[in-house]
Amino acid sequence: MKQLPNKLQSKLKIRKANNALRKLNTQNNLTDFSSNDYLGFSKFQVIFDNTHQYLIDNNLTQNGSTGSRLLSGNHELYNTVETMLCEFHNSEAALIFNSGYDANVGFFSSVPQRGDIILYDEYIHASIRDGIKISNAKAYKFKHNDLDNLDKMLKRTSTDSVPVKHDEEVYIVTESVFSMDGDTPDLVLISEICKNHNAHLIIDEAHALGVFGENGLGLIQGLGIENAVFARLFTFGKGLGCHGAAILGSNILKQYLVNFARSFIYTTALPPHSLATIKKAYEQLVISNKSEKSHFAIQQLNENILFFKSKIEDLNLQHYFIKSESAIHCCIISGNKKVKSIANQFKDKGFDVKSILSPTVPKGRERLRFCLHSYNSETEISKVLELLATFV
Repeated sequence: MKQLPNKLQSKLKIRKANNALRKLNTQNNLTDFSSNDYLGFSKFQVIFDNTHQYLIDNNLTQNGSTGSRLLSGNHELYNTVETMLCEFHNSEAALIFNSGYDANVGFFSSVPQRGDIILYDEYIHASIRDGIKISNAKAYKFKHNDLDNLDKMLKRTSTDSVPVKHDEEVYIVTESVFSMDGDTPDLVLISEICKNHNAHLIIDEAHALGVFGENGLGLIQGLGIENAVFARLFTFGKGLGCHGAAILGSNILKQYLVNFARSFIYTTALPPHSLATIKKAYEQLVISNKSEKSHFAIQQLNENILFFKSKIEDLNLQHYFIKSESAIHCCIISGNKKVKSIANQFKDKGFDVKSILSPTVPKGRERLRFCLHSYNSETEISKVLELLATFV
């Protein structure tokens, strides 16, 4: 087999030297403080059984979708699930993508046009950055969750330094819960800033679904500001424990994405089983006031978040952690070598706590990322933090 080019081998060597080389690990039986399965829905037997029965009852027994949605893959379940998403999330339209990455790349590479301006939080997800890179729009980052900085940048868009003509648009993008910090911007204020400047607000709700809002439907609805948002992104592989993503917005936005979002157009559609799982996971989520088990999952997750935070303070570890009200709690430990070593010590003690290394996060801001779940016990939470106190 032909050798990898030398310049690519050199890049791998640099990663190794910086203790930043990524590798694939197999699933393990360690106590889970690393997955995004916040409610444990990926293992809910009732969702699995209901999905199977729904497919049988509706004679949807095919394994694959057979093609892209614009060819042969737009099976009837797409309309059913997209209509359901609109009802649950108070949206005019919804468009399902194969993943959150596909959705963000498709949106940002096609919607902002040449001469338009994108202002994005400096800690925005890599999928959004990749979409922006493909876009022909001008892009500028604002300081993390610093809305004064954002407001100043917006005011400068009307000056000669960053001119905006009458036909040029401004897009503002942030996350409702940041995946690497677990924190949240002032979403009400940012929506008011966008309104004042006639800017289009895009919110990635990937890590809020299942955690925040009534029945876990997200922070935007919890705050009642969905009509102030140009587009919302939801992914289903985290709080809902399944797969896929959707962009929610207006009917005309959906029509535009169907015609111009290349990550939507040029890919094989999700199979019926994936769509049915999304449907049944949402039903499990929104009937939480009727389903004791689902209600327990949401309530227990919130109780675990509060217990985790109180335990941090009891052990005097709060100065290591980024402030968070979400299921994601990050302990800053500078240096790839050190943070990897501590993650391995957790593994030896039976706990799966992932180290987040530079360049994924800025150098000097490496961290342990604790993801909390409804199924973590207080004993497990206490033990993992007591171990942390001995490691740092």
